[in-house]
Amino acid sequence: MPAAYKILIMGASYGSLLASKLLFGGHSIHLVCLPAEADLINAEGFRVRLPVKGRKEPVELDSRKLPGKVTAGGVANVNPRDYDLVGLAMQEPQFRSPGVRDLLDAVAVSKVPCMSIMNMPPLPYIKRIPGLDYEALKPAYTDPTVWDHFDPGLLTLCSPDPQAIRPPDEKVNVLQVTLPTNFKVAKFDNDKHTAILRQLEKDIDAVRFDAPEGKIELPVKLKVHDSIFVPLAKWSMLLAGNYRCITKDGMRTAKEAVHTNIEESRSVYNFVFDLCVKLGANPSDLVPFEKYAAAAQSLTRPASAARALFNGAPNIERCDKLVQLIAKQKGLSHPVIDANVALVDELLAVNRKKAAA
Repeated sequence: MPAAYKILIMGASYGSLLASKLLFGGHSIHLVCLPAEADLINAEGFRVRLPVKGRKEPVELDSRKLPGKVTAGGVANVNPRDYDLVGLAMQEPQFRSPGVRDLLDAVAVSKVPCMSIMNMPPLPYIKRIPGLDYEALKPAYTDPTVWDHFDPGLLTLCSPDPQAIRPPDEKVNVLQVTLPTNFKVAKFDNDKHTAILRQLEKDIDAVRFDAPEGKIELPVKLKVHDSIFVPLAKWSMLLAGNYRCITKDGMRTAKEAVHTNIEESRSVYNFVFDLCVKLGANPSDLVPFEKYAAAAQSLTRPASAARALFNGAPNIERCDKLVQLIAKQKGLSHPVIDANVALVDELLAVNRKKAAA
């Protein structure tokens, strides 16, 4: 039996999806979250509902019945050096909040390998992509200084392709997966650290769940890739879908964002796809538009960035702006992306004004 790892995950809502898979391998997970969430998880564990092909009802994973062990708590009294791997599963603006920022800094200084499952790639990960002016990309971040002490070689990115929501009428320890795709993670610079990811990949691959009809394979795997560009496949999806849920007239669903004007969506998607290839990606690292458009048929809610923006958030993840700024460095722009970034800037300015009033 391979060694069980101790894994720290900052962020329990999306983090519990990854945690549910890792617990199958007998690993110990500590989730950093809000006090009410932590109390509930410590008392009752968490539930993740996964749709499985060929089954009418989703499978419900109960963390208390899985081989690993889960605990939860706030940001205080956490020593990153006690862990083998750290997962970043919060929205990018949250990392500057008091306490969270201090813990993130402790993670950076600890030199423990760190895997992000944020939509917005941390700035040190972008530094693993050669040939960019990283200073010029800082305006896309809520507070770029939170990443100052990270060694880019100790940080990797895992594309958060699986989609999940917290059902509004349930307790906060329940997560419902709406799109059960895979987490695709790039290897670390260090083979020893990558070996941890490969072990986790193997553990998750081996999982067979005891369902009434017998042992079944579960979706949402962890796939380790040699190319640092694989997780960037998410960028095309974010700019063609998620950020285009934001319109002058309010929110729309991701399905509407993609399918209302399919040619415009294709144009935005392929612009970002081609930009990733210019940065060094192999087209096979990325996802073709047709595959994404088909998956978008099931995305019947507005993206979280749109929901946060229209709920008055003064900051949201700005992957739209990051991609725009990277394109600019390559002498490229797309009118739809430019218009969308300007609209988001405008709406955030209004929210910040209200928050300050």
